[in-house]
Amino acid sequence: MKYDYDPIPLSPPDPLDPEEMLRCATQHYEHVSRRRPVRHFSSASISRDVIQACILTAGSAPSGANHQPWHFVCVSDPHIKRQIRLAAEAEERAFYDGKAGEQWLEDLQGLGTDAQKPFLETAPWLIAVFAERYSLDPLGHKQKNYYVPESVGIATGLLITALHNVGLATLTHTPNPMKFLSKILGRPANERATMLLVVGHPAEDAKVPRAATVKKPLDQISTFLE
Repeated sequence: MKYDYDPIPLSPPDPLDPEEMLRCATQHYEHVSRRRPVRHFSSASISRDVIQACILTAGSAPSGANHQPWHFVCVSDPHIKRQIRLAAEAEERAFYDGKAGEQWLEDLQGLGTDAQKPFLETAPWLIAVFAERYSLDPLGHKQKNYYVPESVGIATGLLITALHNVGLATLTHTPNPMKFLSKILGRPANERATMLLVVGHPAEDAKVPRAATVKKPLDQISTFLE
């Protein structure tokens, strides 16, 4: 997409006083900090309209040269979810059988993960995130994209937050490699799968590993120079 420079007035949110800003920031942190990666999902259906609204939030992300180098494939079809599960578990078995290496497997012990991925069929929605390594104009000519991993990462973060905001649980599933997603979902050669988001309500008896709740404190993740 190419546009001539045409500045328009900004429509910013209403300004808040300092106390209200802090209250809102703290409230948002408390809400987002309750998000947990879930591996036990309910099969309860979720409206496509809800998923679409969350995808629109992801699509509002900033990106290099505003090329928006992402594509989200949203899957509820049980037959396609079955194909994805079988392919993902095949990759995961190789991973856990030694492909990952001892250190990686040791680091995963506290999270209780293994090669079995029933949630890929149980959850009502799977969202495959694809990064466009390059775009194609209407005539099929290649168009360079910029800061693709950074742009797609920001969009995916917004998507996860949007889904959490409407009360849905997610799991960021990253089988390695993920070429099978391109084949099953019929994606073009300029796209590369980066993540598979599992989306739905958590099962009533869902549990999460305690290790996943441990987050670094502020002084380890930030530096302030004032």
